[in-house]
Amino acid sequence: MSSHQGQHVEGRSVALQAGRDVNVGLSYDEVKDIARDVYKSNFIQLSGMAAEVAESRAEEVTDAFLAKLQRESPSGFRQARDPGFQYALYTAQKEHARSGDQDLADLLVDLLVDRTKYEPRDFIQIVLDESLSTAPKLTNAQLATLAAVFYLRYTKDLGLGSHESFGMILDKYLAPLLGSITNSMASFQHLEFSGCGAIAVTEITLERIFAVHYQGLFMKGFDSSAIEELGPTIVNDSRLFIPCLNDQTKLQVKAVCGNSLKGYLEQLQVSEEDTVKIVNLCDSNLMSHDEIRDKCISTRPYMAAVFEFWSNSPAKNFSLTSVGMAIGHANIKRFAGEFGNLSIWIN
Repeated sequence: MSSHQGQHVEGRSVALQAGRDVNVGLSYDEVKDIARDVYKSNFIQLSGMAAEVAESRAEEVTDAFLAKLQRESPSGFRQARDPGFQYALYTAQKEHARSGDQDLADLLVDLLVDRTKYEPRDFIQIVLDESLSTAPKLTNAQLATLAAVFYLRYTKDLGLGSHESFGMILDKYLAPLLGSITNSMASFQHLEFSGCGAIAVTEITLERIFAVHYQGLFMKGFDSSAIEELGPTIVNDSRLFIPCLNDQTKLQVKAVCGNSLKGYLEQLQVSEEDTVKIVNLCDSNLMSHDEIRDKCISTRPYMAAVFEFWSNSPAKNFSLTSVGMAIGHANIKRFAGEFGNLSIWIN
């Protein structure tokens, strides 16, 4: 290939060129060289110290991306030949070169690594491309707020069997965000403007979310006579009923919730008629919203601030788009490490 390369673009297009032939099966160093060339070939020419700072930042985010890619998804190196890969990488380089914000850089790296796990033009990859362009338009407070809404409204852990395990997942995934979240209406309006979500007329309380996601943790308990009243085909079986988590003198339906309870009963080959009776018993035994809130706060006192944030902000009305979910998902991973595959929520 000639050492003299030229490209002509129209309007607001960006000319991406690697500066050398790109082959399948590239080594780490070869991909790193391509990454450097992508930045140098496309970023505007700054002067003096500004140019040095920008280039240093671009190399910083590139090195972090390649190191994480090598650890988590080394097969992603083969995408270095793809123009979409180079454009996404350049977006991250450009944005970190401009801002120098380390939190944003870490988030962009997570989004880039996730992007390599999907094939070109896959729907999730398209969402991640848009997320790379959208995240730099948000403040750290808005990013934390997106992550908190995503975690509280769209995720649940079906394996929880105690309040302490509930508290532990709150410590891991939610607590690190609490120092940064905002209840500002203007911030939520900006999140909506940026395509991360929509402020709806209807609302959902946090107590209701917990009642649906973690029903088994918030039961008042019943006497064994309540089981007898269900009929002779239902017995006090430890696979169905356990000591109540909130009152050891009583019983409750085993700590699974919603559709998961129905699936669990199906696995046990419980008849459809008896399944309806057990689910109804479970639903009728649920704590009130005030009791659910008090239980959460007694489990982790900082949850008082979470309930206040939810009830006194548009969070209770805010539904996320696929882009909002992708950014929220990546921001949680920044603090907690791996957090499920994004395809669980976007498919």
